[in-house]
Amino acid sequence: MSQKLWEANSQTKSKSNLFEFEKYLAKKFNYTPKKNYKKLYNWTIENPKLFWSSIWGFSNIKGFKNDKFHFPKEIMKSKFLIKSKLNYAENLLSKNDNSKAITFISENGYREEKSWKELNNNTLKLMDFFEKNNIKEKDRVVSYTANQIETVESFLAASAIGAIWSSCSPDFGIQGVAERFSQIKPKLLIITDRYYYNGKEINVLERLPAIIKKIKSIKCVLIVNYPGKKGLKQNQIKGIKIFYYNKLKHKKVKIFSFKKFDFDKELAILYSSGTTGKPKCICHRAGGVLLQHLKEHKLHCNVKPGDNVFYFTTCGWMMWNWLVTFLASKASIVLFDGFPMHKRNDLLLKMAEREKISLLGISAKYIDQLKKYNLNIKNKYKLKYLKTICSTGSPLSSDGFDYVYKNIKKNVHLASIAGGTDLVSCFVLGNIYSPVYRGQIQNNGLGMNTDVFSERGKSVINKKGELVCKSAFPSMPKLFWNDKNNEKYKKAYFKKFKNVWHHGDFAERKNNGGYIIYGRSDATLNPGGARLGTAEIYSVVEKFKEIKEAIVIGQSWDNDVRIVLFLVLDKPKSLNEELIAKLKKNIRFQASPRHVPSKIIEVTDIPRTKNNKIVELAVKNVVEGNKIKNIQALSNPESLKQFKNLIELKN
Repeated sequence: MSQKLWEANSQTKSKSNLFEFEKYLAKKFNYTPKKNYKKLYNWTIENPKLFWSSIWGFSNIKGFKNDKFHFPKEIMKSKFLIKSKLNYAENLLSKNDNSKAITFISENGYREEKSWKELNNNTLKLMDFFEKNNIKEKDRVVSYTANQIETVESFLAASAIGAIWSSCSPDFGIQGVAERFSQIKPKLLIITDRYYYNGKEINVLERLPAIIKKIKSIKCVLIVNYPGKKGLKQNQIKGIKIFYYNKLKHKKVKIFSFKKFDFDKELAILYSSGTTGKPKCICHRAGGVLLQHLKEHKLHCNVKPGDNVFYFTTCGWMMWNWLVTFLASKASIVLFDGFPMHKRNDLLLKMAEREKISLLGISAKYIDQLKKYNLNIKNKYKLKYLKTICSTGSPLSSDGFDYVYKNIKKNVHLASIAGGTDLVSCFVLGNIYSPVYRGQIQNNGLGMNTDVFSERGKSVINKKGELVCKSAFPSMPKLFWNDKNNEKYKKAYFKKFKNVWHHGDFAERKNNGGYIIYGRSDATLNPGGARLGTAEIYSVVEKFKEIKEAIVIGQSWDNDVRIVLFLVLDKPKSLNEELIAKLKKNIRFQASPRHVPSKIIEVTDIPRTKNNKIVELAVKNVVEGNKIKNIQALSNPESLKQFKNLIELKN
């Protein structure tokens, strides 16, 4: 049995949103509250219609609810709350007073905040601007902006009038932006004039003419200046109307009534990483996303009105959408833009202290970096308001769990979460009723019929297999853009197991309901036919102070697969026989003899996506001489050159 690291006390459980929800169910359906997660979870799976309808009622969603569902045999065709009506933005603009709604902080220390009243007024001004520029329902509005308040206001305004939102962060190059946005033919582009990363200023506006050339559908551009900086100017572009965000501020607020759209109304288009081909345009529905996020924020994250919520993300990652929806729970959100360790390794923790953050969202990679620097945060910051730390992006190792409790905060709910862009939410995550066990994600999300399947499609416990979902859920994508007969959609999720969502994560479900994610299924290693997760090797390697980063692949070799480990070292050119022997010994002892790499090779950099995820598949393809289909998905594509024609891999 894995070691128990934390459990909420009885008083915390009694004051939780989860218990309030159980009491709500007791009033409605004669449900008996037990503060028992397994019992509540089972009820949600056995009563999906009552459960999802209850999330609407418990969360006081503004709109019209019609308790009609359609659950056919083919789960892809399922429908939730048919003919219900709501406006996504109206539900996020959940307050309209002078209290703080949103805070922006740049790596350079610039800070600004806006009240709920300002957020409401600016959204209304933007709605007026969109309508005057002929942006109608279902038109696409795209944003190429930093993680700033204006981006949130633009998203709210676009969704308020029924337009479809899509965003890319400014670290995407011209080609990467064009590959995504050109597929959906946007009418309007919102662009930031510049951004900052680790002290460097990057001009984004100079890319505008090239973007306009590549995306012919854009007729109107709205330029946003970087917070705290004087705006850069853009020369006129033939046939394009150009406006400046700052000038909209002086317009009078018009009174709008929020039009109620269908529950299944298109909300936003997100993109697959695109490392195996052209990025897929995943279109999500407003009602399903709102319902799912409210469930996760209120019941799983225990967020309450007035809480300050932060997640380290850019506008090009689904966690940005997840963060923004916290406004619907009357929480205040904090946006950070820049390098999370600019000038100081504990920059985000210092911010968490100063901003009284109650939910701190970071990546497993970030926790690993703090651990590498041996930072003892709890001796420096009290983090009095911090109730929850969420971790995602990649599997959080057991040592990462230990580090959080030993060095950040002892009494905190560490909720490792896993889901993805495909559902813009989570399959497995935390809850306040269950204990936190070392190295494990706590449980399935409520209403999410998640499981682990063997290759034969059988449910397995305490064995590694494929992460699946056996029933429909409201935040399944509505469609893939330009996908005739839903062919790409079906291939992406329903090809491996009949009528079961196959998520593509290699995972294990434990007896206690917890989960361990071992990495992406397409990156699993198969030496001698045994499937091994890359995370098991990374968790050993990241303990070595000599190693900055690592990436591991399975190379096709001699009618089998051999494991190859690439390392970026703290001191370049310091890989020697002693370190190789130490690594192999530790991997053999802590993982298994099968996990021991056949080759260990030093490199100077490791390829990663814009969302900072390492891409094993790209390295494997280069090593094996295959073409990389979409190099624009990578933030550092030049790093791939060093994996080509390596002498060490010729024998």
